Amino acid sequence: MTTRTANPPQPTATRRNGPLRRLADWSRRHHWTATLLWLAVLVGVTGAAQLVGSDYHDDTSLPGTESQQVADVFTEHAPAQAGDSLYLVFTAPGGVTAPDVRARVTGLLDEVATMPHIATVGDPYREPGSVADDGRHAYVDVSLDVATAEVPAEDIRDIVSTAEDAEGDGLTVAAGGDPVRATEEGEGGGAEGAGMLAALVILVLMFGSLLAASLPIITAVFAVGSTLAVIALLSNIVDIASYTAPLMMLVGLGVGVDYALLVFSRYRSELLAGADPAQATTAALDTAGRSVLFAGSTVIIALLGLFLTGVGSLEGVALSVALTVLVTMLAAITLLPALLGIFGRRIERRLRRRAASSGRVPGARWDRWARAVGRRPWAALLAGTAVLLVLCVPALDMRLGFADAGAESPSLSSRQAYDAVADGFGPGYNGPLVVVSRDDSGTGGDLARTLETTDGVDAVTPAQPLGDSGYAALLAFPATAPQAEETTDLVHRLRDEVLPGLEERTGGEYLVGGSTAAAIDFSQAVADRLALFVLLVVGLSAVLLMAVFRSLLIPLKAAVLNLLSIGAALGVMTFVFQDGNLGAQPGPIEAFVPVLIFAVVFGLSMDYEVFLVSRMHEEWKAVGDPALAVRRGLVTTGGVITAAGAIMVVVFGSFLFSPDRMLQQFGLGLAVAVLLDAVVIRSLIVPGVMFLMGRRAWWLPRRLDAALPELPLEAPERSGR
Repeated sequence: MTTRTANPPQPTATRRNGPLRRLADWSRRHHWTATLLWLAVLVGVTGAAQLVGSDYHDDTSLPGTESQQVADVFTEHAPAQAGDSLYLVFTAPGGVTAPDVRARVTGLLDEVATMPHIATVGDPYREPGSVADDGRHAYVDVSLDVATAEVPAEDIRDIVSTAEDAEGDGLTVAAGGDPVRATEEGEGGGAEGAGMLAALVILVLMFGSLLAASLPIITAVFAVGSTLAVIALLSNIVDIASYTAPLMMLVGLGVGVDYALLVFSRYRSELLAGADPAQATTAALDTAGRSVLFAGSTVIIALLGLFLTGVGSLEGVALSVALTVLVTMLAAITLLPALLGIFGRRIERRLRRRAASSGRVPGARWDRWARAVGRRPWAALLAGTAVLLVLCVPALDMRLGFADAGAESPSLSSRQAYDAVADGFGPGYNGPLVVVSRDDSGTGGDLARTLETTDGVDAVTPAQPLGDSGYAALLAFPATAPQAEETTDLVHRLRDEVLPGLEERTGGEYLVGGSTAAAIDFSQAVADRLALFVLLVVGLSAVLLMAVFRSLLIPLKAAVLNLLSIGAALGVMTFVFQDGNLGAQPGPIEAFVPVLIFAVVFGLSMDYEVFLVSRMHEEWKAVGDPALAVRRGLVTTGGVITAAGAIMVVVFGSFLFSPDRMLQQFGLGLAVAVLLDAVVIRSLIVPGVMFLMGRRAWWLPRRLDAALPELPLEAPERSGR
């Protein structure tokens, strides 16, 4: 009995001498050699990384900014005060100056002073302003002898646990500051494993075979594992941020499974069309493999575009994630064919047996959906666009910055310390501004008097000379929290209005810095260069799509839809994290997350754009009927794109369970963008637009056609046609 299909598949003819065919043939024929080579690379670089170790370094320098100038002044003239620090907060309802409480606090501080990497420990009973006016709160700074990144996390945890052990009998102790936050955010894990397990379940349901489902997972694990070790080695040469490893794992696992799935799905369709495993492997690499190379190259271009921001901390991240995408591309076109060479016959038998026993018409549901969209393309276009526009609305009020400890979970020590300081002293004490002066007096007296009368400044410490350099520094405590918009406004007002006026009167020099001001400067630096970054990435991607599809309208459509999907993802992030909905603590969107999301999502969106439209283009060249080409393209790729999107959503979404707020935002943004891209854009808007454009979709002016290079993604013709 012959089973009818909604779109009868046929084997695809491939180029005789194409490089991908040769690579696929070599990997398939020498499958054990190729697999062992990948295994040797994985074991070798992992062993080297274990032997050499990593040296991740958070480059917080911002050349040309005022906060960097303040940091440079301290480094040159007061290096002992230029290091990182944490703080301890003591709360006692009966008063922190009570004799028994004071003895316990002093004993704890003496113990902390003997711990590793501790430079100095303050004394709240001798330093002015360290005991709150209510007498129930006190805080003390603990300076480290090296940067936070160089202190083992276990040493910071020992300080936190030592502080917690001192609690009891009416005394509460909490440890806060950036070193404590970094350690707490580094705890936990398992998000990657949960995401991969969910991805495996989806693949099993899709293919009906654990063996077939495992191949994309194995390919992704090999690629990500190898790259992770390479990045660890590179961190000894290049400045790579400490949060790079989880980010590259997040992206690498998602695109690794995605790329392998796109190739494997084409392999499966070729098998079911009658090709043998060798022919199916070659055809898959010469079609879907080309799409993977193009899509991956777009991701890399977008990531390397981050170098345009001029922010050093983003450059190491961009390089690392781009390298991850490159290795996943190589794995998809070399390791996967090798695995298919090993397990191809077994997979073929199971796939054919399942297809014969299922009794279902392949692609029937997507054929009905494609026909429905073809009957009402305007409805599909308008409905999908309306969804995206509504989700974009919150992004209009998105505020970039860095969330302070007030946005952490109330169960964490850093949040408890933040709340204790805010209750006893005021929210601004969690992020004081460091103001440096250089005037004739060398004492900063004029500066202190000016700041004391400035709206938004709650308190000012006496200015302290920085050696004999002529510089003096003081702390200005805002009346609002470090992450508050009012604090940002205060910093700008001090720099643009208050201090310039003081400079005119005194002839001195005044600079505003500190961690709070540095976060503001970072956000501004990213925002200032965002337009150039977006223009370059969108423009270059449009040119590449134009060369591939020989079309003027398709690249324009892709650029607009990709921007809408990114805007919608940022809108959802703003709604959840900035506005504090769905259980999230309110706070600004981490300054570098939107640009990273743009770089990754814009590239990933090209995966589905290229995979879907290239199949439509292939059908268009074969049948010459634009409506039929759109319908067949959606039928043959709709299920794969949906499954691939579902896998990426669960992998990215699993990072919502990470304790790191930045990873939570990144995971949510990527998951939402991919979900909208796979469900709304590729299933509704793109086919609707393609039906409406008809033959015009494949139009390109002659002069432009002659000027652009040929970048074909599909085989030149169908066999048997």
